[in-house]
Amino acid sequence: MSSTPNAKIIVNTSPLLYLHQVGHLDLLKHLYQEVSIPKAVQQELQAGEHKGIDVPVPESLEYIQMLEVDNPALIPNVTDLGQGEAEVIALGIQHLGSLSILDDQLGRRIAKLYGLQCTGTLGVLIKAKREGYLTAVAPIIDSLRHQGMWLSDRIISDILVLADEVL
Repeated sequence: MSSTPNAKIIVNTSPLLYLHQVGHLDLLKHLYQEVSIPKAVQQELQAGEHKGIDVPVPESLEYIQMLEVDNPALIPNVTDLGQGEAEVIALGIQHLGSLSILDDQLGRRIAKLYGLQCTGTLGVLIKAKREGYLTAVAPIIDSLRHQGMWLSDRIISDILVLADEVL
């Protein structure tokens, strides 16, 4: 998925976490120059850090900016939707034409109901390969699985086809 020029790129916690853990967080800077996160994502990362999880520190990365949700009424109140996902969706509504980067299936379904463009960690990898920042996504997918990202064999197969890595 691509966004319109100068559109906001709004990233949820899991894409930041997974890209950081597999050593490819810099792809966000290369592909989008600047990305935004809501306060809830920063708080989720801080909570992970307090638990001893290796997380990125957004405040130390010049290409990540904090965005506030201007109207709390935009935040979907959906059971089982995390606060990070809810605020990413609210910011997507607030900044129409933006691209939301979410991995959570429920979050993506809700974002699409609002007409938002979205992709996930794997979509970022495919875009990075197509734009020449990666030579292959298969080894990164293996690393993501090792880091705990749940990926079905079907999803992996589909991603490898999209990445032109099927033998």
